Amino acid sequence: MTLAVAESCTGGLISSCLTDLPGASMFFDAGVVSYSKKVKETVLGVSPKTMEKYGMVSHETAREMAEGVRTMARTDWSLSSTGNLGPDVIEGKEKGLIFLAACKEGKTFTMDLRLNGDRGSNKKDAALKALEFLVDVVKRNES
Repeated sequence: MTLAVAESCTGGLISSCLTDLPGASMFFDAGVVSYSKKVKETVLGVSPKTMEKYGMVSHETAREMAEGVRTMARTDWSLSSTGNLGPDVIEGKEKGLIFLAACKEGKTFTMDLRLNGDRGSNKKDAALKALEFLVDVVKRNES
């Protein structure tokens, strides 16, 4: 299986964790840090209407990020993260609210996290929870 990652709030930390693994090049194809709205739209193909209606911090945006990076990289699976690490409220969404998505062709799975740490610990926790989420989703959907 191959994997691509689209990260916003985790800023490349998921990709960093993956590349820490010996042999990661056998499965990890691409990582995109799409911190801005512009890159989410132009690189990942997230709809401006989605971000207008639901915000950049949303299940819907996480879903489109995962679908976009999987399509772009032509991988079996993809993973995305978007959220508010803090310290302020963004788009009316509280600090620590994170959305994750994992995607394989024809199926996308999402989850949300509510983290209570500071910005740095929220970033680390979000990256680790994203990887745990991916492992769980793959286990449940690959036979």
